[in-house]
Amino acid sequence: MGKLTDVAIRAWIRSGERFEGRSDGDGLVLTWREKRTAPSWRLRYRFAGKPRVMEIGSYSDLTLAAARQAAKELRAKIALGHDVAGEKQERKSTALARIEAARSVTTVGQLADEYFERMINGRWKHPNIVRSRIEKDIKPHLGKLALDAVEPRHIDAMLRAVVKRGAPTIANDVLRWVRRMFDYAIKRHLVRFNPAAAFDLADAGGKELARERALSRDELVTLFEAMRQAKGFSVQNELTVKLLLLLAVRKGELIAARWDEFELEADPPVWHLPGVRTKTGQPLDIPLPTMAVEWLLKLKELACNAEHVLPARKLQTRMVPHVCESTLGVAMGKVKHGLSHFTVHDFRRTARTHLAALGVEPHVAERCLNHKLKGVEGVYNRHDYFEERRRALEAWGRLLLKLGRDDATAKTGKAKAA
Repeated sequence: MGKLTDVAIRAWIRSGERFEGRSDGDGLVLTWREKRTAPSWRLRYRFAGKPRVMEIGSYSDLTLAAARQAAKELRAKIALGHDVAGEKQERKSTALARIEAARSVTTVGQLADEYFERMINGRWKHPNIVRSRIEKDIKPHLGKLALDAVEPRHIDAMLRAVVKRGAPTIANDVLRWVRRMFDYAIKRHLVRFNPAAAFDLADAGGKELARERALSRDELVTLFEAMRQAKGFSVQNELTVKLLLLLAVRKGELIAARWDEFELEADPPVWHLPGVRTKTGQPLDIPLPTMAVEWLLKLKELACNAEHVLPARKLQTRMVPHVCESTLGVAMGKVKHGLSHFTVHDFRRTARTHLAALGVEPHVAERCLNHKLKGVEGVYNRHDYFEERRRALEAWGRLLLKLGRDDATAKTGKAKAA
């Protein structure tokens, strides 16, 4: 039977008496040193001829009976040849090493953020596109994985998920950026191989063919009518679509436009599109047709003194002060036009097609889309065709205005017939 009692131990605790070691027998010892809030249990034993001590636990956690049972079990292990104190220390060291290793592990999410800041932000013309791929596709699938834990099967699963949601072109884009990120990681000595290296476009969204979609006059009439009828499709969205069609600019160029870029009261009115937002990197003065000015003035009323033409609707939760790239695409999904598939980017091709049909010279139409002129003419001809572009866009604008009125006229005619 042990030498200690719970009554005695509780009395020592009440008196605050400190002691180095009071034995219960068979190696079980109770110790209460300075700076300790409660006495602690230890097991003293010999292993391979050497004295050993193992901490069992605090008296506040282990009663006398529980400590005796724990000591009994440990003595049984010692009898079988286990150095219980040494094994405990080894487990502790292994656990600490594992924690330290986990702290030093670089995840794909951390790599993506570092790659973006060092290689994209401030260098890439459209960093928001890369950030979108990282946040919407790469991080959700790979973000929490350690770099050396990423295998080709993880890349494959991510690409399949993107394709499954009907975005093959984005899948190709995601593959390109993941491959570049891991190449960057190899140069930084963070990994030894690129898990995306074996993949090509056939494993993602497939080869991207040049698009040929352009909306005809009848399709534009249908589209304008469908936008008018669509529930939840705002006036702001309708005006944005019409401006993209009329001015033939890229979506990102209009979405990020600021009011201080426009001279709506000039003669002629002009939009000074800065080079930082153009694909060519060169600024462009865009002549504004009469109807473009009217549509912009309506947007200015809706903007409520905001700096941007298309301000974000929830500024308190957004870092970007204008609507995001996907806003118009999502809104267009509400328009039940019944036409064969087209994208917002196809509006540029639509404008180019109708400019040609209106008899606009090819070089003028190309400059309306801010395309560089090809060949010798592109090298030596620095004329910007501003006046020619103004007349071309005026003609294109009058046609759009007529097509927009045609849908309303057709609707009115049907009503009268009824």
